[in-house]
Amino acid sequence: MSDCLVRVAGCGDTHALAGLRASWTGEVHADDEFEWRFATWIEAEGERRTTWLALLDDLPVGMASLFEYRRMPRPGRLDSRWGYISNMFVLEPYRARGIGTALLSAIISAADDRSYVRLVLSPSEGALSFYRRMGFVTPDERVRGDRLLVRPLTRTLEARR
Repeated sequence: MSDCLVRVAGCGDTHALAGLRASWTGEVHADDEFEWRFATWIEAEGERRTTWLALLDDLPVGMASLFEYRRMPRPGRLDSRWGYISNMFVLEPYRARGIGTALLSAIISAADDRSYVRLVLSPSEGALSFYRRMGFVTPDERVRGDRLLVRPLTRTLEARR
């Protein structure tokens, strides 16, 4: 989508992110207390959480979040990191316009740049086909009802060969 801007959210985006989160949960708007709690949570997450904001003509229409997990060091093995995608949401009137794809593509690109070994997420039933189209797979198809999806990252796999 050419008129959609996806960028990493900054300190000045708390109001927009809290509003999107409120919409996601079915609330009409975010009140001051919720915005404060949201800002406190974002700050406490620190550098290990990156949140992206999708804008159409400066209107916040979507968001997504990536949390970095770091594997405990192990003798004889390289240290590794992986990312958990959460809080991916696009306002209903703006869905099916490529905004979700743009958000997820930004996350995948960042994960590749950070040399993550994989991305993991737990999607809703309705989002399964979207994530599968974007390269996510179920780690063990034999586990019924498990919605955990994994996307190995190509650049990382090639570097380890």
